[in-house]
This record gives sequence, C-alpha cells and structure tokens, in this order.
Amino acid sequence: MSAAEGGWDGNRRRGGAGGSGSGGGCSGDGPGAVPAGGLLNRFVQLPSRPHLAGSKKKIRLVLIRRFPRSRPILKVRKRSFRAGHRAPPARSGHRCVADNANLYVFGGYNPDYDESGGPENEDYPLFRELWRYNFATGAWHQMGTEGYMPRELASMSLVLHGNNLLVFGGTGIPFGESNGNDIHVCNVKYKRWALLSCRGKKPNRIYGQAMAIINGSLYVFGGTTGYIYSTDLHKLDLNTREWIQLKPNNMHCDMPEERYRHEIAHDGQRIYILGGGTSWTAYSLDKIHAYNLETNTWEEIATRPHEKIGFPAARRCHSCVQIKNDVFVCGGYNGEVILGDVWKLNLQTFQWVKLPALMPEPVYFHCAAVTPAGCMYVHGGVVNIHENKRTGSLFKMWLVVPTLLELSWEKLLGFFPHLATLSRSQLLHLGLTQGLIERLK
Repeated sequence: MSAAEGGWDGNRRRGGAGGSGSGGGCSGDGPGAVPAGGLLNRFVQLPSRPHLAGSKKKIRLVLIRRFPRSRPILKVRKRSFRAGHRAPPARSGHRCVADNANLYVFGGYNPDYDESGGPENEDYPLFRELWRYNFATGAWHQMGTEGYMPRELASMSLVLHGNNLLVFGGTGIPFGESNGNDIHVCNVKYKRWALLSCRGKKPNRIYGQAMAIINGSLYVFGGTTGYIYSTDLHKLDLNTREWIQLKPNNMHCDMPEERYRHEIAHDGQRIYILGGGTSWTAYSLDKIHAYNLETNTWEEIATRPHEKIGFPAARRCHSCVQIKNDVFVCGGYNGEVILGDVWKLNLQTFQWVKLPALMPEPVYFHCAAVTPAGCMYVHGGVVNIHENKRTGSLFKMWLVVPTLLELSWEKLLGFFPHLATLSRSQLLHLGLTQGLIERLK
C-alpha cells in the first residue's frame, strides 16, 4: 500500500503494512478520569503530559496531534529523540502491549513528512522508536535503549513476556521488500535489545502475522511476504528456542484461507483466528477457524449472532484483546469503510455481543492492549482513507468492573497528581504498597 495504502498497490498483489487512509463521543481530563455515565464500556480520551521527572509545577494537559519541523534534537545513545514531543507522532502499523503500570508502543509508519518528524526522523516514513506511557502519571516517554533495535517497523508482532518485549517479523520500506523473521527481545527494565538465537527452520520473512504465547511456547500464524499470503502455523519453544512448523492432520480444504492483519485468541487448547484478509478482501466473523493443539487439526466453529444486530462486519487491520474467555474486537476495515464498533466473543459459548461503546474515531491499522486489571488502551491508526490521515490519539476503556484497589488508585491520582515526584521512602511513609510505588516509577 504505497505498496498498498488502503489495500492496494500498483500491481494489486502486495498487502500494506502501515495502513492508509474516516464515532462516538468520549470524555476525560487525565489518566484517572472517570466518565460521567459510569466506568464500563465508555471510551476516555487521554491527554498527554510532558515527561518532566522531578518537576512539581502544575502541568496543563494538551492532546498533541501534529509536530512542527523546528524541534531541537537531543542525541542519546545513538538514537534521535525529538525534545519537546509530548506524545508519539500519529502513526499506523505499530504494535503495543501493556502491564499494570505502562503501555509500550513500538514502531509504526506515517508517510506525512511533517507529522513523522521531518528531517529529524532518520527512518522516515517509519518510526524506529519505543515509547512508554505511564498510566499513573499520564506521561509519555521515548525510551533510550541499547543494543540493536529492529528495522522492520510496520505490521510486526509484539508480545510481552515478563519484563521482555518479543518482536517478530514486520516489514521496512518498501513494504514487502525488506521483511524480517527474527525474534528481537527488549528488556524494558534494563532497556536493552538482543537478538534471540534460535534453532530449527524459522518462518518465512513475513509481516501482518498474528502471535501469542501459549503454555510456554510462541505461536505465529499467517502473514504475507508482500506477494504471497500464508496459512502457516509455527511454534517456538521458549525453553529450547527451537522453531517447528505445525502440520495439521486434516485435509487442506479444512484450513482457513490465507490472510494477514488478522488477530488470534486462545483458551489453552485451541488457537482461534479472528478476521484478517488480503489486499482485496476481508474475512467474516460468523465462522472462525480454530487450531486444536491436542489433536493437531483445524476446526471450523460457527459463532452465534447478536439477537438483533447479527454478526460483526467482516474486517482486517482491527485490534483484539483477551480477558480470560472473553475476546474483544475493536475497529478495523471491511474493504469499504473504517469501522468504529467494539464486539465481545465468549470462547465457551461463541456468542457475539455488541458493546454499547463506539470508538471516538473509527480506525484501522491501530494497536490495542489490555492491562491485567482489565482496562483496554487503543492508540493511533488510520482514521481517513481518502486523506491518508493518521491519528496519535490514545483512548482507554474499562472492559470489566474495576476492583476497589483500581478505583481507589485512580481517585488518589486524581487528588494527588504529583505522587510520582516523591521519593520511594516518602511514598512508603504515606502508606503506599510496594506494588503501587512500582507503578509510579
């Protein structure tokens, strides 16, 4: 997409990796803001705060969408940081993960020269950078890291394993001509990248695949080389670090169609394939394919429609997060329009439920992640196909009823927004637990 923006390129073969390019309302004043109508199923737009460690000055919250060229450059550890940026520039094709304290955003793509940083961005139109958004302070921080950061920065796969970010695949520019098939690991505590040395035959160099960790192994499904779409399923044992390709026992006709920019969910026994497509199609969600890890076979599962609305629209380039047996599908593109709906699929009943929330900006090629407490964060993506416009907006929505601890923590941060400026001993003296203190640091 530019090698195929919006699903096409000159020869209509190659899938786009960074997206290209139109909701509901939202509310909120800061990281701890609570929508007036209640906590559940309401999107809150999060303003960005500058990262000013140790500062006790009051900070005005501003949502940053565009960044002028004239920002000074601060060189740190051979990486270029645009001093003054309060949030990541608008982007698509990036990935994110979350723990209980931070959202980590890696990579991305934006062909708009000014929005992507102009002459300050040596990797234009890609973003070779790692950002951290702290939930407690509401501050973005571009992380300085050591080691080799991968250059395949669009439509890669990203998972969080302990303190480690695991990045696989992805593509550089031009899309489909510089793909990856290595596992890069970044320890977020020590801020260091390393290449994971593996045995066995690696998957092809692909992008737009989906990836998950299940029972100590990393599973990778689908993706595209830029010309050929895949149904391959690979497994990496994280203990032995050996790749194997899983070969199903059943016939080829029982397998899912080749695809990219799909999502996967799992219940420990089966891997479920949700949506996705090619440059010219998007797959429906009325029937989903599942790979049974015990029988080594593909299964087709008929899902149950919403009583009044029916099934979710077919889509690719959507996001998906999972809480226990509930899977939440958000946004995407059906080949004609950008979607802004949010659906829930239960992996025991396979019943679809449409949530009352609408995304404030219908979007695709965005990223989403959910915290262990059940709060979903959605960042970036393409919001207008015809204008090829991306966003840098960040939204959150509680998908489950927050615990009393989470409610109290958000209230405390609302009343005392500068807790992060206090020392660890001061925070302990105030009665905060070690776990809550770690969220601030």
